[in-house]
Amino acid sequence: MTDIPKRKPSFALGRLGDLWIVLGTDRPLYAGAIAVQALAATFSYVVPLVPQAVIDGVFSAPGTRMGAMSAWIIEKLGGPEVVRADLWKPGVVIAVAAVAAGLLNILRGWMTARAAQRSVRRLRERVHARLVRLPVPFFDANESGDLLQRATSDVDTVQNVLANQIAEMGRAILLLLIAIPLMFAIDWRMAIASTVLAIPVVAFAGLYFRTVSDRFRTKDEAEGRLTAKAQENIAGIRVVRAFGRQSFEREEFRERNAAHRDADIRLFDGLSQFWALSDVTCLAQILLVLVVGLTLVSGGSLGAGEFFFFLFATNMYIWPIRHLGRMLADLGKAAVAIERLHAIMDPAAEDAGDEVRGEARHEARGEARGEAAGDASRLASETVPVHAALPAGGIRFEGVRFAYPRGNTVLDGVDLTVGAGETVAIMGPSGCGKSTLAALLLRFHEPTSGRITIGGTDIRLLDRSLLRSRIASVLQPPFLYSRSIRENVAIVRPELPVAAIAEAADSAAIHDSVLRFQRGWETVIGERGITLSGGQRQRLAIARALVRDADILLLDDALSAVDGDTERRILNAMRARRGRVPTIVIAHRLSTLAEADRIVVMEHGRVIDHGTHAELIARDGLYKRLWAIQAELEDEERVAVASDAEAPR
Repeated sequence: MTDIPKRKPSFALGRLGDLWIVLGTDRPLYAGAIAVQALAATFSYVVPLVPQAVIDGVFSAPGTRMGAMSAWIIEKLGGPEVVRADLWKPGVVIAVAAVAAGLLNILRGWMTARAAQRSVRRLRERVHARLVRLPVPFFDANESGDLLQRATSDVDTVQNVLANQIAEMGRAILLLLIAIPLMFAIDWRMAIASTVLAIPVVAFAGLYFRTVSDRFRTKDEAEGRLTAKAQENIAGIRVVRAFGRQSFEREEFRERNAAHRDADIRLFDGLSQFWALSDVTCLAQILLVLVVGLTLVSGGSLGAGEFFFFLFATNMYIWPIRHLGRMLADLGKAAVAIERLHAIMDPAAEDAGDEVRGEARHEARGEARGEAAGDASRLASETVPVHAALPAGGIRFEGVRFAYPRGNTVLDGVDLTVGAGETVAIMGPSGCGKSTLAALLLRFHEPTSGRITIGGTDIRLLDRSLLRSRIASVLQPPFLYSRSIRENVAIVRPELPVAAIAEAADSAAIHDSVLRFQRGWETVIGERGITLSGGQRQRLAIARALVRDADILLLDDALSAVDGDTERRILNAMRARRGRVPTIVIAHRLSTLAEADRIVVMEHGRVIDHGTHAELIARDGLYKRLWAIQAELEDEERVAVASDAEAPR
């Protein structure tokens, strides 16, 4: 499915440290929430301590044991007689402590939610910013649905942990840590009896965390594959319908859904096992407190109020500690989510200038071989700064070779020159490397060896954003946004007046079609321009390229979906622009190529011929054979049309 490296399954605590990094400038707010949580937990224990003191110091029979803690509390309340006369006083203390604990918990929730929401907002923006800067090969190797899953669901997982689970985990741990010294201060025997099974619960939660992390990873990856399939089917619904693939796609979706179900079942099996065992352990802990406490009370060595406190306090901390396993499980899920997000954040982004020259120096130290090493060595010694504008002059491909990772060689030593102001057409069979040349010129990929220059400057020394902004390109298939036609054409120059847009649209033979729409230029087209015909999408993409007034024009099979008359209109308009900028036209239809200054013929990743249309027709070769085939087909089509027109109706 993907070339994202699989990380070794692990406890992944190191990755959880990234949660602190995610918090960024909101760390003080989050730390304050932890301090508030500690204060709230302290107030929570006042609630059972006061009744304990009242029971032992006021309501117990004379001579009944009263612990030091109870005696201190009764003294602070005014003594036994005052408390007996004014029982509302301990009631007020209990109410104030309970309200204070509740208000502090609300404040803690507000602080953690605010810190988490702001931090996750920044994380989403960072992930999106990284996605739009990652190199094209990254997207070639990964399913868009899985990347969408990482950028949405995995980020939501991090948000849930920051906003809820870490705070709840802190509450559980603080309740236990505060209870332990209080218990030992009251009665060490009951303290041991009240905490002896808490250690196995915590240990079991940690063990469960180690186990469930891998199950979360499996479930998350299965969900990513399921999302990718659903997105693919929705985006390609017309192809699915046209080829009658509904049954096939349903079956494939069913298989991925079954894999997701199995991963979910395995995960929830682990959850149910943990809940069952932890329930038994927690109930056993309470039972132990009851047995030991009642034994000590009946023997006179433990006050009834103290027994009440231990029973109340044990119930207070043991169930949050039991939930610690679930919280750790969510931390495990967060660790997996962070690993998956690192697969987006770790790869190097498309940066230019110093980084590119640094890579070249690295290659020159031994990474590159053959001609690539020579290129890298030369680049490493360059001190040319990053250009602020494209150098003037033509384009040269010098000994360019290219192969995709784990793929066959696509380009095998291409030498090609496009002079300043020259229009060069490139043709050849499918798969011969024509579109790869366009991708290399736009630096979507880097040559395996050789180099590409503009005005004599290696394009690896040029800022990628600058390079692409100065190349007006129409790639296949053309991509349009779900916006108005005007916004699509002027996407890179939104301030452009409608008159200038209309002029470019007229050159692209789309202006009249736009005016026939009910809302004209303000007509909103569907996602990817789905409400337009293939020819209309291509012509809008050409108009978008023409309004850029760029230094280089690149058309990759941009007229394949238009009819012959429309093609002639566009070619006539393009002819009027000839000589302004270097222009590369990639096409299969030979009529598109005939008007170029020079035609380059490619086959098997090599340039096998070049010349004008007249020169290539005059000598035997691939171009002449293809021209003859297309001319014969066009003659047959004209005869068929004429016969159909003359047939009686």
